[in-house]
Amino acid sequence: QVQLMESGGGLVHAGGSLRLSCTASGHCFRSYTMAWFRQGPGKEREFVAAITSSATRTVYADSVRGRFTISRDKNMGYLQMDSMKLEDAGIYYCAAQFGGSGDYNDKGNYGYWGQGTQVAVSS
Repeated sequence: QVQLMESGGGLVHAGGSLRLSCTASGHCFRSYTMAWFRQGPGKEREFVAAITSSATRTVYADSVRGRFTISRDKNMGYLQMDSMKLEDAGIYYCAAQFGGSGDYNDKGNYGYWGQGTQVAVSS
């Protein structure tokens, strides 16, 4: 029902900023909770941030809180990454779940995923 496509990945220096975008195609995207996950080398895919369908609530992983900002508008989702660290490097995935169970950090609750976009951080 929903297709997701990430963009905006690239190379950034530590301390710099990068903005990721997630484009949703299909209908009723506004009814979906949207989230970002990432997977670094040798690591499992981990939760980064989520935003409810109404955009009235956002949830962040402790590792990015205060540095990253998740937002959405129409068929777009965004992840603004500031003060980036080396450990922020990895493949970032946009994900969506219909409605939302409240378990925003559980990747098993998300039925739709983008292909991922690579984020590299250099010192």
